[in-house]
Amino acid sequence: MNRFMRVGRWLVRHGRRADLALTLALLLLVAAVALPPFMLQRATFHYLVTFDITQSMNVEDVERDGASLSRLAYARSAMRDALREMPCGSKIGWAVFADYRVMPLLLPVEVCSHYEELLASLDRIDGRMRWANASNIGKGMSWTIRTARAIDPNTRVVFVTDGQESPPLRDGAELPPIQDITPGEVGGWLIGVGGDLPARIPRTDRDGNPAGYWAATDVVQRSGAQAAQSHEHLSELREPHLQSLAKLMGFGYRRLAAPDVLGQAMRDPGFAQPEPVPTDLRWLPAALALALLAWRFLPDRRPRRSAPL
Repeated sequence: MNRFMRVGRWLVRHGRRADLALTLALLLLVAAVALPPFMLQRATFHYLVTFDITQSMNVEDVERDGASLSRLAYARSAMRDALREMPCGSKIGWAVFADYRVMPLLLPVEVCSHYEELLASLDRIDGRMRWANASNIGKGMSWTIRTARAIDPNTRVVFVTDGQESPPLRDGAELPPIQDITPGEVGGWLIGVGGDLPARIPRTDRDGNPAGYWAATDVVQRSGAQAAQSHEHLSELREPHLQSLAKLMGFGYRRLAAPDVLGQAMRDPGFAQPEPVPTDLRWLPAALALALLAWRFLPDRRPRRSAPL
């Protein structure tokens, strides 16, 4: 009789525990659905990303996954990767550069809530947007800095280019007008993209249709001491020039030697801004509910005692 009473008490106790586990799991699942985001302090980044869209950026001298890409397509591909890894709360905007001006296309918006819009607008950035064939990168950088400063004091700059000046600077002596700019005041990255060997520059019309290649007689060549080595109808990454510009503007410089270089630069802790960000923590009660349900329905692996005859 006592044995049956003990078994009964065990069944009741076990049944209560099972009911409690199911009840707690249900409450946790309800919490996972209804729990609002919590405001947590996180590192965020704010950038205005400017792409050089002049014709030298159409040179296909970079590769990804074994396929040759134009410099601009490679930069966009690297930016897609970087965008995917930016923390929520960060803000990214697009601008394009040609001649000596910068045109904002999309002011910085929060990356997680506008991810699809950022990707869609990024894919549309190409050389058909250009309004001139000239390229004065120093002036373009100074315009980008002024634009970022006007948007928000916390906005940093990413400027992606191959460094090809057209027409070429006179013996490198021309400096951009930066009287109103304090080096490092805005800060950011100058990203160089392109190969080391001079390559022919594809020529396109206003609609982006191929029209051959630029010839030596079609463009202004260098004069003075550098005239003999001038090949402005060909293009390669002008890295020393970009490094000098980056130093002048108080920027960091990185070469886009691999797609992940851009994302690593943009997530540099030196440009992080701690901000309260809505953070989704619904996975916590959902995970606890899953653990309770797994425990509740876990098969009983204890060895059974044979009943006495």
